[in-house]
Amino acid sequence: MKTILPLLVVAAIASVAQAQPIQDASVDELVQQLAPSKPATRGLRNLAPEKRQIDLVINFDFDSSRLQTSSQPLLEKLAEALGSERLQAQRFKVEGHTDAKGSAAYNESLSAKRAQAVLEFLQAHGVQSGRLQAQGKGFAELLNPANPQAAENRRVRISTAD
Repeated sequence: MKTILPLLVVAAIASVAQAQPIQDASVDELVQQLAPSKPATRGLRNLAPEKRQIDLVINFDFDSSRLQTSSQPLLEKLAEALGSERLQAQRFKVEGHTDAKGSAAYNESLSAKRAQAVLEFLQAHGVQSGRLQAQGKGFAELLNPANPQAAENRRVRISTAD
């Protein structure tokens, strides 16, 4: 029991550290996070591809879907990553997420507008429109459910589309 407890603490710390949205990353890091994993063997051809996702800190003006200029460098890197050879055949979902402050309906609408703003930014930077879809999630999928109003709940998730 004494050896299990430290392992549980380490696992809990690691899961919290992984839950933090990314504020900055290189193009290569973004490609690595979103690229499909290669199957371990050639005999597993019928397996569904693993869904890949990354949570990003994208800042918007207060109570608005207007992107702040501080988020544009990360989004420019994301657009470049999505245009890379490893990702250019993939389709992606842009999900907007909020914290739990305010009503569910309001947050769902705001998150949808923010996801759309990110989608439009990516399109303006060369990502084909048919490869992207936007969706607002409001506070339905909190990254930190223990603290519903935590900043890390306000994020944009980029994931491979089904």
